Amino acid sequence: MVYPEASRWGAPDAIAPLYDDVYRDGVISTVNVVEALQEFWQAKASRGGGAAGGGGALVIYESVPAAHPPYVCYVTLPGGACFGSFQNCPTKAEARRSAAKIALMNSVFNDHESRLISDHFIEKAVAEARASFAGDNTSHNQDTNAGIAAFRFMLEANKGRTMLEFQELMTVFQLLHWNGSLRAMRERQCSRQEVVAHYSARALDDAMREQMALEWANKERDSIAAGTGGVLRGELARAERELRAARLAARELRFPKEKRDILLLAARMVPPQPQQ
Repeated sequence: MVYPEASRWGAPDAIAPLYDDVYRDGVISTVNVVEALQEFWQAKASRGGGAAGGGGALVIYESVPAAHPPYVCYVTLPGGACFGSFQNCPTKAEARRSAAKIALMNSVFNDHESRLISDHFIEKAVAEARASFAGDNTSHNQDTNAGIAAFRFMLEANKGRTMLEFQELMTVFQLLHWNGSLRAMRERQCSRQEVVAHYSARALDDAMREQMALEWANKERDSIAAGTGGVLRGELARAERELRAARLAARELRFPKEKRDILLLAARMVPPQPQQ
């Protein structure tokens, strides 16, 4: 997905840390982005819009514990899309505002009728997904083709929605592909329709995260038994880099954030190894 440039927003106002000057219809006006984001989704919910699967909580903020700046904050929207503070923020209030700012921009941008999932949108999204794997020697062709086919199938099943409303379902399947679960289900002869129908009815909750974490913990134990080890360490470092890059680039970041959280949980499940 292509998002508006962050530079379109005004600079932070040091006097009123929850306010920012933004352009509205060509006129600069002062907007409380935290309140505006909440009001946007409240209005959308009152019109019958909202999270994929219906209803769902409104915006949820998560501040990363830190003893000193820079501070980081994430905001998750109905439907599962997640954005983070895209600046080095000296205060927790500014980190919250920074996350709300990019989330509000994307909420408004993606609510336009041109961003609804349509036949044209699907062809463009699938082409972009296929291009992102081009030249990636680490991707298995069969897995990649199966993943892209599942992506198309899900898009076609969600025509008329926005990508932000569809984000949690898409993140679930990105995680299943990353985790190797889609391959395992295909080997068990599960049809694409069966898999999509099953996971469309499941939320990305603590139970699903714990199950994936258990699988990664088992991979780590197997690698330790084989004398290689370091599976979790390498994957976690990669997820941390992806998350930071996505956050600073003001991109949607639910997938790398969930990967990071699942791997951290897996690391807590594996006893530390004695020093050699």
